[in-house]
Amino acid sequence: MIENSKKVVIIGGGIAGLCTAVYALRCGYRAELLEMHDVPGGLATSWHRSGYTFETCLHWLLGSDPNGQMYSQWAEVFDIANLAFINHDEFVRLETEHGDCLRVFSNIDRLESEMMKLAPEESRAICEFTSTVRSLTRFKLPNPSLGLAGNWATYIHDVPCLPLLRRLSHITVSDYGRRFTNPLLRRFFGEGETAQLSAIALFFSLAWMSQRNAGYPIGGSQAVIQLIAQKLAALGGTLRLGTCVDKILVENDTAVGVRLTTGEKIRADWVISAADGHATIFDLLCSRYIDKDTDRAYREMETFPSYVQVSLGVARDLSTYPGFVTRLLDSPIHVDPGTPLNQVSFRIFHFDPTFAPPGKTAVTCFLPTSDFEYWLNLYHREPPAYQAEKRRVADAAIETFERMIPGIRTSIEVIDVSTPATVIRYTGNWKGSMEGWLLTPETGFRPLRNTLPGLRGFMKTGQWVMPGGGLPSGLLTARTAIRAMCRHDHVRFTPGEKAPQGVSPIPNARPTSASTATH
Repeated sequence: MIENSKKVVIIGGGIAGLCTAVYALRCGYRAELLEMHDVPGGLATSWHRSGYTFETCLHWLLGSDPNGQMYSQWAEVFDIANLAFINHDEFVRLETEHGDCLRVFSNIDRLESEMMKLAPEESRAICEFTSTVRSLTRFKLPNPSLGLAGNWATYIHDVPCLPLLRRLSHITVSDYGRRFTNPLLRRFFGEGETAQLSAIALFFSLAWMSQRNAGYPIGGSQAVIQLIAQKLAALGGTLRLGTCVDKILVENDTAVGVRLTTGEKIRADWVISAADGHATIFDLLCSRYIDKDTDRAYREMETFPSYVQVSLGVARDLSTYPGFVTRLLDSPIHVDPGTPLNQVSFRIFHFDPTFAPPGKTAVTCFLPTSDFEYWLNLYHREPPAYQAEKRRVADAAIETFERMIPGIRTSIEVIDVSTPATVIRYTGNWKGSMEGWLLTPETGFRPLRNTLPGLRGFMKTGQWVMPGGGLPSGLLTARTAIRAMCRHDHVRFTPGEKAPQGVSPIPNARPTSASTATH
């Protein structure tokens, strides 16, 4: 690492901010990372309650295969070989309240066989679906930080996939599901928080899982976050927790640092916001640098919904049950007055031994909602009603879980409920969104501009730059921003040594099978 005299201050210690800081340090910059919470990670987090750990973010990590895509890029920002991954046999299991089920396997051949058994009359649509997933296993992801010139070989390789990508990118998951008549198949595609996603997102997810390149790391999101934080410290960076920024300092249309809520000012040659996009543009910069594209994005683009999460500590070994189940309901659960849900998802973390004492299991129930204001208003204005609503939703989730596993209620020893107000309080994410911009046919994969018109010395990274969210958006947008910063400053971009190929992380440390979920 060759040092230079320039300093970058980074707002937001989530996945994007941590990756941004590591890349800056590798290129010789002095980096100071500011995070308002008392732990790094942002939305990539978990918490502890009475011996249980409850995860709210990570379902898989794209790049878990040492020989696959993204692994070497993750290795630039942390020691990914120190993670142990589980490659799940099942993507998700859909169950009705009458005993019908669809097991969505990660292996495409098994998935095709399962679908054929369920709905042999739909063989043509099923074969078209599974054939499409197989086709996308050959697709190589371009590296957005390398631009057109750096990706030319990848683009040439991907030419045969382009017509397929165009078709899938113009329809939603729900639209695609309408070609099926079987109720369970249609429900797999047609409902839930992912229904309005671009269909291409689901197909890529299944393709990556079938390649065993989307494994779950033992320890969840914080296992990843802590390793990146360790890399930041080893490179000499500064991570300040419990530190809240209230203004980006601008002189002559150039970002020159930040002011904290304590009044302290931190000067820097570059300011990079990996924090909430809306707060950055409209609050920290006082709406001074907005063009029509930025204004349109925050007025018209859809965000991922927020969510209520009911977390349960269960004094029972639940390893005989699927790791991820979507329960299709006869009668909806009302998360709030504006959100009836006809299905709920349970993650049963028997596959992660770090999340519960031996013989016990951490369980989470995920309940998406777009009515974040309902929860925020209750939290601020009617605390007793807020607590009552949390209890009501928890009771509804537990009742559903009891119908799924009779007698389980008596084994529940910990109940914890987080709401959109919780998400906003700890992360500041606009609307309490779980992942920023929703990847829809209208948004596509094209990232938003990571600069603002008329403002020098400033860039953005993270999920408010790259639609679709997820941990890779933090890595890729960080790499893009620091590469551009180096180019501006005539500094050599040195992202780090590539990971050795063909080396399995932590030999003999991978459990054999379990189920996982979606994001």
